[in-house]
Formats: sequence, structure tokens, C-alpha cells
Amino acid sequence: MTVFEADLTWTGTRFESGVRVAVAADGRIAAVGALADPPDERLRGRALVPGFVNAHSHAFQRGLRGRGERFGAGTGDFWSWRSSMYRLVEELDAARLHQLSLQAFREMLAAGITTVGEFHYLHHDLAAKDGDWALDEAVLAAARECGIRLVLLEVYYRTGGVDQALAGAQLAFDGRSFDEYWRRMDALAKRLERGRESLGAAPHSLRAASPDDVVRIQQAARARGQVVHMHVEETPQEIAAVRAAYGRTPMQLLAERLDLDEGFTAVHGTHTDPDQLGFYLNSGANLCLCPLTEANLGDGTPVIARVPADGLCLGTDSNARISMLEEMRWAEYGQRLARQQRGVLADAQGQVARRLLVAATLGGARALGVRAGALEAGAWADFVALDLAADELAGWEPDTLLESALFGASERALAGTWVGGRRRA
Repeated sequence: MTVFEADLTWTGTRFESGVRVAVAADGRIAAVGALADPPDERLRGRALVPGFVNAHSHAFQRGLRGRGERFGAGTGDFWSWRSSMYRLVEELDAARLHQLSLQAFREMLAAGITTVGEFHYLHHDLAAKDGDWALDEAVLAAARECGIRLVLLEVYYRTGGVDQALAGAQLAFDGRSFDEYWRRMDALAKRLERGRESLGAAPHSLRAASPDDVVRIQQAARARGQVVHMHVEETPQEIAAVRAAYGRTPMQLLAERLDLDEGFTAVHGTHTDPDQLGFYLNSGANLCLCPLTEANLGDGTPVIARVPADGLCLGTDSNARISMLEEMRWAEYGQRLARQQRGVLADAQGQVARRLLVAATLGGARALGVRAGALEAGAWADFVALDLAADELAGWEPDTLLESALFGASERALAGTWVGGRRRA
């Protein structure tokens, strides 16, 4: 048992002093509160918050940083960015993917991210004789090397567009068949490190998997106790193509065909009709916003009317900038710009920062199916320390510290990241 005590600790609604966190040998929190046991680690000048949970990442896209940011006339949109991404895919082998994934995961730890949902669709090294599914191993190895908690969201990708064959770089994404995909999933499940690694199923989108495939994948994932994540309505072109093929928008199809609950997460929902988005969220399912990537790609931002307390989570997506602090503030700022109104994501008590922290912790943990995101007994001992002496936090008070951090600070205000009670950054 290791007992931690910081000057202040987030207890779910506020920062409190005199709180000790006891961590068991298995990396879980055994007890929290005014414990009699003296602290083994006294974190002076620090405030503890739960570790951030990144619900949506493509680690390999860390290799795009600085690329694709110059534009000829009429070339700046999601589809021109995708061409740059495909060129990167054609350059990658297992060694380079491992390097990029390790870089991304280390940056996440430095940014206070303790769990990542890696939406992984780069499966095959097409240039290698034994390249089938080999690139999955590179991502697993990178996560193990740096110690981040990993939920591998193994992507099922079968078409290059609605009813279009895979071509070029897309062949590296191929799920091959429903049966082969699940053979791969079951093989991976036997190799994961219990406690720190888990699996989820991820039909890429309705551009890359048919509605029937999505239904079958959800059923198979549920039988294995796995969550399901999927890109939904990121671009108008996606909506138009799906409507033309099936007579429904992607979100309408999901509502009709799937049994939506907390085990399903739609990523983006950027162009979802607000009423449909409200219906979706009221079903109990999750919505993952990736504000920095959605801005970088020029996707736009969804117009969110009302969000249930636990229905929102956040991701770093393309990893053009890895900062959960910025993802949180821009989740709110995007809504302010879209609606010309402040406090759009406020909770029932009018607190925006508290709702954003929930999205970046408990919301992500819920979407990924992990017991994390809170400093409470039974949860994984994943937490982040704020440096109370950081210039960016100057002027803080216990009642305003969370707002100071979320709306005014960068990673310079972070003083350490622990995963399972072990310091990782």
C-alpha cells in the first residue's frame, strides 16, 4: 500500500485539503479520505485531479504534424487532408509506427492523459511478407513501453466508400472479413496485459462498413463484453452518400438498427441534426468530441442543445496537438462560437469547468469501459498533479482552481502523471 497526500485533492465536486489516497499493490485505489495512515508521498504545492481519459486517438497520425498545412486554391478541406494521411500510411512500416505511437503516447502522459482509446485501423504492413495484422503489434508494444493505459479499439474497415472497393493505402486497413476480424480480436484478447489493456470493437464508419456489418459487430462485441466506437457524420459528404445508398442519414440508421446504450460511442457527430443528436444522447449512448482536430480539419462543430450528465467524452483524434486541457476548453468555446452564447455545457449548478472535467475523465472512462476517471475506492489509481505555484495559475483560490486550470493553463501547470499508482511523466 502506498498513501499519497497533496495539498488539495479533487473529490468529485470540489478541491479539499487533508485528503489521502491509498493505492493497493494492484494499482487500484483502496481508500480515499482523512485516513489514519501517514502519507508515503507528500505532494506539497500540488493539487490532484483524476487522470484524463482520451476516448479517441489515431496515434500514427502524429506523423502528420507540420504536414498538410499549406494550401493551394480550393484544396483545404477534410478530403485534401485525407490525401496527406494516405501518403503517410504508404510510408509506414512497423518500426516507424512504433516510434510514432510511442511519441504520441508519451506526449499524452505529459499532458495528463492516463488512458487512451486507440481507434486503430492501420493493420497490415503491405510491404512485408509477414505483414498481416503486424502493425497492431507495434501499437501494443508502444503502449507497454511507456505505461499508458490502453483500450485498443480495433477497427473493422471493409470498403473505401459506400459500396466502393478498397484501394491504395486503404488496403492496409482491411478487416478482411467478419470472421477473420473476430479471429483477430479473440487472438488479441488472449495476449493483453490484464488490468492495463483491453479491447473494443470499432466499425470505422458507414463509409467503410455496411449497416448489417455494424449490427453484427455490435452483437459480437456485446457477447464479449466490449464497447463499440464509430465515426458518425463527420462530413456532409458522408451523410449524403449514406442517405443516397440507404435512404437514411447515418445517425438515423444507427437509431433504427442498433440497441443504443452506454456501450456505444459515436465520434464527432459534427453535422448531425440537433434534434437527432439530442435523441441519440438521450438513448444513453456517448458522443466523443475532438475539438482541436475538428477545427484543424475544418470539419465544423456540432450544435449541442442539452447533454446528459454522463454522455460526453473527449478525444485527441489526429494528435495534431495533444492537450486535454485545450480539448476541454474548446469543447465549450466551439459551442460559444456556434451559438453566440456562454456556458453552453454548464451542469445543473451552472458550472462549465466541472462538466468539462467529467467529460475528460468519467465520460471517457464510461465510453471505454474502464474503471477510471475518479479518485474513489475501486478505481484505478490514475491521477495528475497540478503545480499550485505555476505562473499560469497565479491568483487561484480553492473554489476557482478548476476554472483557472481549464480555461487559463497549459501543460506547464502539470507536475506529474501517475498510472496505476506509478509515476509515468
